[in-house]
Amino acid sequence: MRLTRFTDLALRVLMRLAVEDAELPTTREVAATMEVPYTHTAKVVARLQHLGLVEARRGRGGGLALTAAGRAASVGGVVRELEGEGDVVDCDGATPCPLRGACILRGALRRAQEAFFAALDPLTVEELVAAPTGPLLLGLSATARGPAAAAP
Repeated sequence: MRLTRFTDLALRVLMRLAVEDAELPTTREVAATMEVPYTHTAKVVARLQHLGLVEARRGRGGGLALTAAGRAASVGGVVRELEGEGDVVDCDGATPCPLRGACILRGALRRAQEAFFAALDPLTVEELVAAPTGPLLLGLSATARGPAAAAP
């Protein structure tokens, strides 16, 4: 199974926020760190905020923060929510497949999709940023903020 770019970016945003200790990064800073367009990142952040995984604070001292629910969220649950529970293949689309009534493949693909989600279920966002990923994310964050932030 292949994740949409939206889900991929959402997971990376959650990971980025999971390693943040001090300053709250802005959506622009997160976009720069992930090397993706700001507009895409803003849409992802809005969805994650709607799901209660991210908190966005406005004004001076504002920025993005991972909520406690976001930190403890199951990766499988997040992926299910963002990808949806739809079939891997569209057997009933605009041109329905003539085999759909007796197709074994459709059920097998549905089971494979559930196995994919189930493999991600025990993993939390917090666990995604264990070493070596977390330190790497911190290094990227410092680089995105500029040389002053990267200095020890």
